[in-house]
Amino acid sequence: MTKNESTNFVLHAKSEQFYWEGIGQLSLKTFFNGKAHYKTNKGFFAVEENRYLLLNEGEYTISIDEPKVVESFCLFFKDGFAEEVFHSLKETNDRLLSDPFKDTSSIGFFEKTYHKNNTLSSQLENFMQILPSLEIDSVGYEEQFHKIMYSILNEHFNTYKEIESLHAIRNSTREELYRRVSIAHDYIRSYFNQPIKLDEVARVACLSPNHLLRTYNQIYGRTPHQHISEFRIQKAKQLLSKADKNMTDITFILGFQNPVSFSKMFKQHVGISPIEYRKKVILDKKN
Repeated sequence: MTKNESTNFVLHAKSEQFYWEGIGQLSLKTFFNGKAHYKTNKGFFAVEENRYLLLNEGEYTISIDEPKVVESFCLFFKDGFAEEVFHSLKETNDRLLSDPFKDTSSIGFFEKTYHKNNTLSSQLENFMQILPSLEIDSVGYEEQFHKIMYSILNEHFNTYKEIESLHAIRNSTREELYRRVSIAHDYIRSYFNQPIKLDEVARVACLSPNHLLRTYNQIYGRTPHQHISEFRIQKAKQLLSKADKNMTDITFILGFQNPVSFSKMFKQHVGISPIEYRKKVILDKKN
C-alpha cells in the first residue's frame, strides 16, 4: 500500500470488508473494533485491537471480513527513516554534530505482532485526534512519526532480551530461531479457533516439531497448546460478556466440536462453567 517511499504518511480508514495485495514500505498496522489478517512470504498475522503489526518493506496481503465496521490506523515510514532515528539514538552528540547525515546500515525489524504498550497506545491515540488539524509534511506532522519510531525502536531493543533466553551459541542463530518461532506464535494467534496440528505449525516455522516445542517454551514459557487454550479462553470471555451469542454460536466460533467440549475446557481453566461466567459478568455489570 505504498504511496511514496520518500514520505511518511498515514492511512486512516473504516471498513467491514477489505482486501488488498501489493508491495508496501516499512509500516505499523493497528486496528480498532475488530481485526485484520495479513499474509507475507514469512507468515500469517492477525492484528487485534490491543496489538500492532510491524512489517518491513515487501509484498503482503491484507483482508478484513468482520460483521461490524473496523477502523484502521496504519503508519508508513519513508525509506531510511528508521535508520535515521536509530542513528540519532545511538551516536554521541559530537558525532551527530560532525556528521548528522551519516549513512547507516538497514534495520531488519522482527516481523510479528507486538503488544501495544501504554506509551505507544497514547502516542497513536493522540496522533489520531490531532491528525485532521495537521498539514501533511508539517513540523507537527513529522514529530509524530519520530515519537512513534522511538517507541518502535525501544521495543526492538527489548526483543533482544527475549532472544538472549535461547540456547544457541551464535547471535545469528538465536535471531533466526526467534524469527521462526515468532512466525509460529503469530500463526497460532491467527488460527487458534481452527483445528491446528503441531506438524502444521512446525512447517510454517520451518522447524522440526521437537525443535519448535523446545524453543517455543524457552521464549514464551508455555507450549503452543497452552497458548491456543489461552487465546480461546480470552475470546470466550469476550463473547460471554455480551448477550448476542448463545453457547452453540460461541462453541463453533472458538473451533470446538460441541458445547460439552467447550464447557469442559472453560471450566478447567476458569473454575466455573461458561453459563456461570456469563451470569457473573451480567450481575457485575448491574452492580
